[in-house]
Amino acid sequence: MGRIKVALDDTLVWLENGGATRLAAPEFKGRARAWERLAMRICVIGAGSIGGLLAAKLARAGEEVSVIARGTHLEAIKRDGLRLIEEGGGDFAAKVAATDKIKDLGAQDCVILGMKAHQVAAVAAEVPALLDRDATILTAQNGIPWWYFFKHGGEHEGRRLEAVDPGGVIADHLPVDRVIGSVVYAAAEIVAPGVIKHGEGNRFSLAEIDNSSTPRVAALAEMLRRGGFKAPVVTDIRAEIWMKLWGNLSLNPVSALTHATLEDICRYPPTRGLVARMMAEAQAIGEAELWRKLGDGVRKAA
Repeated sequence: MGRIKVALDDTLVWLENGGATRLAAPEFKGRARAWERLAMRICVIGAGSIGGLLAAKLARAGEEVSVIARGTHLEAIKRDGLRLIEEGGGDFAAKVAATDKIKDLGAQDCVILGMKAHQVAAVAAEVPALLDRDATILTAQNGIPWWYFFKHGGEHEGRRLEAVDPGGVIADHLPVDRVIGSVVYAAAEIVAPGVIKHGEGNRFSLAEIDNSSTPRVAALAEMLRRGGFKAPVVTDIRAEIWMKLWGNLSLNPVSALTHATLEDICRYPPTRGLVARMMAEAQAIGEAELWRKLGDGVRKAA
């Protein structure tokens, strides 16, 4: 993934798919006088809170970023750039290509699905047009993803989840071999058209969905690190998904209903007990699917 421009004697050549490592091959040994990493071509579909955060910081890091947005948000990005108010208080405007039509964009090295999970099906049929030969699809949705049982290896291998992919529309159009999973630990919001405010957190855990170690997931992690994010490549993406979901499914609804902070929920015995019971139920489901213990999070919550 990515492109490398190499000065090979008196000729410039471009290498695809991890070209920097290929310079050690016999045909290049001693002949490559210099090489330059070219910007990675990245399309962020859904330049909202998380998608916008990624797009702005990756563009600032020198990547070739385009975004899919709509309405006044799109108009503002086209006019003023994609502005990010950073966690520490500074801000900048990133120059990105912006459109509401996927077909307007050319081949990409990476497509980031930055929208909510229920919005993916609507664009799934158009995404393959963006995929260059070795392009990847980085998923950034909360919850159990549509690809969960693909490359799973268990008794449910290949099972489609109707609840998150009704009719199998997503699985039919997005090549699962291109997918890199991620778990997002960042908070951001759109505070005005074209303006994203980063609240806290900058970790995006990554993995191949079969948990294998590959050059392409390493390249994506390095891309995110250049953008200023923490990007560990984890060894068990499904356990990571469950750990985040554990908190989301218990703390988030209680907070939404009561308007209480997480600290308040944990300090007040009735809500703390309710959350602990919700987490215990989720733990039983997760452990039954994963065939192993998720840890002692419930005991800590209680």
